[in-house]
Order: sequence, then C-alpha cells, then structure tokens
Amino acid sequence: MAKRKFTTEQKLAIIKEAASQGLKVTLDKHDVYPATYYNWKRQLAEQGEEHFGKRVRSQQIRQLQQLEKENRQLKELVAEKELLIRALKEAREKKT
Repeated sequence: MAKRKFTTEQKLAIIKEAASQGLKVTLDKHDVYPATYYNWKRQLAEQGEEHFGKRVRSQQIRQLQQLEKENRQLKELVAEKELLIRALKEAREKKT
C-alpha cells in the first residue's frame, strides 16, 4: 500500500473531526493510524496552528519557546515596575 500524503488543511480537519465525532470513527473513516494522528496532534500542540505542517526543527521550536518565556518574564517585570511607580506617585501626592 502506498504511503498517503495529507495536506496541512486535511490534518487539521481530521484532528478537529476526531474531537467532535470521536477518534476511532474518524480514524477509520480517513484510514489513518492512531500513531499518525497522535503525532499530528503533538506537532499541533508544539508548533501552533500557524506553524503546523511546516518543517520546523525541534531546535527552532525550543528557541521560540525560550524567547516566549523570556518575553513573558519581561512583561511581568515591566508591569511590576509600573505598579511601583504608580504607588510612589500616590504616596508623594498624599504627602503634599
């Protein structure tokens, strides 16, 4: 049996269909092995829908995740600084 190729859109449709119609029914309907389905689902979770199906290396994914983590930390730091500045301004206004 020849190896079937699914487009990114088909993979996403199968994943969504399995969530609503049931896994076994969907996989039987599309003749997809469970291991293949779970591999697609893992890739979707790791890469997100916009990058799903593109050839992204795991090193690039780890680097992107690290950058996202660093970005969140920096946003939290900026928010804390803003709160501190606001509190200091309010304290100064109460003194005057």
